[in-house]
Amino acid sequence: MRILMINHFPLMGSGSGTYTRNLAVHLKELGHEVCIILPENTKDPSAPDDVRLHPVYFTADGSSERIEGALPFNFPCFTSHPRSVTTFADLNEEQLKMYIEAFHQAIEDEIETTRPDVIHGQHVWILPSLAAGYGIPLVLTAHGTDLMGYDKWPQFRPYAEKAMDACASVISISKDNCTLIEERFPQDRNKIVMMRNGYDPTVFYPEQTDLDLFMERHGIAKEKYQGKKIVTFAGKLTYFKGVDVLLRAMKIYEEEMPKTITLIVGDGDERDRLHALANDLGLKTVHFFGNVDQQELRSVYNVSDVNLVPSRREPFGLVAIEAMGCGTPVIASNEGGLPDFVNESVGALVRPEDPEDLALNIMKVLRREVVIDLREWRDQIAVYARRHYAQDTIIRELDELYRKALKQ
Repeated sequence: MRILMINHFPLMGSGSGTYTRNLAVHLKELGHEVCIILPENTKDPSAPDDVRLHPVYFTADGSSERIEGALPFNFPCFTSHPRSVTTFADLNEEQLKMYIEAFHQAIEDEIETTRPDVIHGQHVWILPSLAAGYGIPLVLTAHGTDLMGYDKWPQFRPYAEKAMDACASVISISKDNCTLIEERFPQDRNKIVMMRNGYDPTVFYPEQTDLDLFMERHGIAKEKYQGKKIVTFAGKLTYFKGVDVLLRAMKIYEEEMPKTITLIVGDGDERDRLHALANDLGLKTVHFFGNVDQQELRSVYNVSDVNLVPSRREPFGLVAIEAMGCGTPVIASNEGGLPDFVNESVGALVRPEDPEDLALNIMKVLRREVVIDLREWRDQIAVYARRHYAQDTIIRELDELYRKALKQ
């Protein structure tokens, strides 16, 4: 089968990018041909083996790198991306026109040259709407941020509605996401297919990580971490991720359990505000790492005693599954898609926007080793993630969905 995927973001730096990359790799392993149309602002985008990319080039913020034919602005996002803080609402009329024309041309080129059997659009948003009307089955995945955009920016709703009207099926990655789709597109509720998100177990798995070398790479002196519990967050530094709630919780657990160190991994539009908040709170053991690649992220999870996902509303929470794939306990907000798979057997659920509840559960999890052997618990968490959420166990469900779309 020839599959054309379309994503609004590069393959690294966003949940939908990681999702698309994972699907492409495992679809190739099933023998399918895969091409991905996506925005890029670097000349050398990272492509999975044997997966062809069709980049539409943009100009990175403040970049001196000249890419021939690149649009003279950065690619737009729903909130922010490690390589762009431009939002869809920031585009003026001319820029939106250029954006649509560039992707429309890319889609037409691929339809003409590769004749895809199925088109899989990531997000119920602008780009998959451009693939409507070609007589090729269209499958969508609603990632959640697109539904936030639908609520926030009414001017873009016609694109989302056109994509939903044209699609054969729309994949919902969580029960909560399913409810959001039904509320916004009640006439298309019969198209919704629940399909849990998956992580790549060849990237995220338990391993022995040299803590000293890891900390040295990030410039943290031994006396700052030696003998301490390690608390981590990984994700975009944007408002809905709730990192400010984490910092306020840290004020509590840093005083109650002084032998802790907190690592915040990622970047985004809230970075400066969060740095300022950490200073205002007088936090002494927090370290901001910025963005890291997936291999280093595996090391983050493997040195971590607990990983936090304090989002105000998380459509799914792939980072939680990736951490669990490494055997790391996870504490997450009891909101959005996270309650689908986070429970006391792997960590804890907490009330969103409640620093006290978050701090209390962090301390409970860090002290849990007196109840159960810590190594045994981490092994159980990794097995749970691998058994239920490894991408290679889920990909056949997607293969069947494509085949069903071909018959409609």
